[in-house]
Amino acid sequence: MANFKDVLPSQQGWIHELARAEIHPDAERLLQLGRNFDPQQLVEESTIDFLMELREHFNDFARIFNAYSENSARFQEVKVYSVAQTAADFMVFRNQVKLVITNSAHGVIQLSFAQHTRGNLASDALEGRQGNQDLLAQVGPFRDIYWTYQGEKVRPEQVAKFYFSEFTRATREARASKGNNQLLLDQIKALLQEKGLDL
Repeated sequence: MANFKDVLPSQQGWIHELARAEIHPDAERLLQLGRNFDPQQLVEESTIDFLMELREHFNDFARIFNAYSENSARFQEVKVYSVAQTAADFMVFRNQVKLVITNSAHGVIQLSFAQHTRGNLASDALEGRQGNQDLLAQVGPFRDIYWTYQGEKVRPEQVAKFYFSEFTRATREARASKGNNQLLLDQIKALLQEKGLDL
């Protein structure tokens, strides 16, 4: 017998629906209540779940990262915002650069870097990151949904860790590339003071 405490409530919904359909089979046929077995619906639900889990990871990473900034005294904090009028889309923002994570099409989660600019100026550090990158949903043989990047299976925590790291590096590079030598000197001085050395 299975150990029920190992099964999440969100993973048990199908059994309740199956039992209700067994009690009222005519109602199920008329109302098409068995939609949770429809692969299209499963992909849609998985997309929202994946996006929400990604956002949770980004929020956790931003909270920990921002704790080191001392209220933006040491560096600009990372902000995570919801995208209005969407189920789970969000963006990450720092130093005029944003990483937008959206459900761009059925079974597609798109990650794209963008920079707020005035005129045609753009940071060299971001030029290689301007393209969109997609995660694709795949339906397995037993209607299980998994997500892939370039054909390889991925998990939300892997994706969040990689893109959060890339995002913070890109925004740090964008800030440093503005030619502000005083900022660099202040950072070196702070590191030396932390190690007990003084200029």
